Amino acid sequence: MGKFKNIHNSVRYKLFITLAIAVIMIIAFLILLNNIVLESFYLYSKQGTLIKIFDEVNEAYNTSQPEKSIRNMLSNYALRNGYDIMLETQDGINLYTSNENFIETMNSMNILNSQDNNNDIILANKDFNIRKIKDQTTNITYILLSGKLDNNYNLYIRMPISSIQESVKISNNFLYLIGGITLIIAAIIITFISKRFTEPIQELNEIAEKMANLDFSKKFHPKDVDDEINMLGKNINLMSDKLEATIKQLRNSNIRLERDIEEKSKIEEMRTQFISDVSHELKTPIALIQGYAEGLIENVNTDEENRKFYAEVISDEANKMDKLVKQLLELMKLEYGKREFSNANFNIIELISEVIRKSKVMLEEKNIEVRFDFSKPINVYADEFYIEQVVTNYITNAIKHADEVFGEKYIEIRIEDREDKIRIYVFNTGENIEEEDKERIWRRFYKVDSSRNRENGGTGIGLALVKAIMNNYNNAFGVENKDTGVEFYFDLSKSKEE
Repeated sequence: MGKFKNIHNSVRYKLFITLAIAVIMIIAFLILLNNIVLESFYLYSKQGTLIKIFDEVNEAYNTSQPEKSIRNMLSNYALRNGYDIMLETQDGINLYTSNENFIETMNSMNILNSQDNNNDIILANKDFNIRKIKDQTTNITYILLSGKLDNNYNLYIRMPISSIQESVKISNNFLYLIGGITLIIAAIIITFISKRFTEPIQELNEIAEKMANLDFSKKFHPKDVDDEINMLGKNINLMSDKLEATIKQLRNSNIRLERDIEEKSKIEEMRTQFISDVSHELKTPIALIQGYAEGLIENVNTDEENRKFYAEVISDEANKMDKLVKQLLELMKLEYGKREFSNANFNIIELISEVIRKSKVMLEEKNIEVRFDFSKPINVYADEFYIEQVVTNYITNAIKHADEVFGEKYIEIRIEDREDKIRIYVFNTGENIEEEDKERIWRRFYKVDSSRNRENGGTGIGLALVKAIMNNYNNAFGVENKDTGVEFYFDLSKSKEE
């Protein structure tokens, strides 16, 4: 428990330090931005204002506006913005002054009579220049526009910039205050959040420790909120239940093994079951062959046509037995990984079309329409022989179970592009498969309808072969019920470049 508390405190401490560093860095960045950018941006903005006034006065004279109107305009700018403005003729005759002290200050600094001084020039062109100046008597810094209008009048506009420096200082102080308050609030929030998160984590840790000691009595009590911790707790509860059930099952199995140590191994039991299944499946065809063979020997029917029928039945049943044995051998090799695939690129459209062509007789006998409209080649990468078995089993299965629904009886084959795979669907109209049979149909010898006759019933191995082939390729396969029938599907890898 003490070890977990140390981890708990460490996480809380790291959260606080991380957030504190992040807040301090943001505040420092904002202060740096204030000191470097804000003043420069302010000066740039004010330069634009001074240039705008200069252009408006110049335009007023160029359009021959009354002198009184121009002085009123200058007066409004001076009063509204706190600017010092002076306008004089080229001979030095003063036409307008917003502040008498402005003239004295400019004379004392030799601004009016000299353009060559130690003041910093910010912007200059043929009409005006803008400089930063400092009044030594008041210790106030200004920016001054000195310009010559098109009529050769001189215009001077001065504005203080100490206010922006003061604003930067105030803004920095405000950021310091906000940073401190943010750190305090963050500490409170982190304390609350860390407690809220670590309590269920501590509970989960205790449960995990008990599970490690095979004690599954303690369970996590999830809250109403479906967050990750509650989901983890639910999953741990589920894992605990499954582990408990599994361990109980293993203990019971161990007891049974100890009681019956002479029983056969799991592989032997599987072989016994396999032999039993094969024996069951071969019992009927062997009995039929035996019966019809005895009939031929004893000349039950002397008629040549009946004798030929007996021989055909024997041949048909022998072929079915041969097919069954070959399929079982093939299935065993596939299930136990003893079969190597000859993978290559081939056209799946051509393969499906050929399987449909081979099934034409069965389709016509049952009056089934096939809907397959693909003509453009689609190349896949697999063993063509085994994929033909998959397609054949699906289509044969669809033919056997196709039935009329709403006046239609058809099989539809469609192909869907799924990134690096393609998915092939085989749909037939008819009855749906019961939910409990959806998994069982992939087992060997399993038949949904046990009452089907031998002629159309098949061996019950076809879908088991499909499952084994797809498992070897690690490709998806399955079956889904639709409104008017059943749809089987399987995936194939797209063709690889040669």
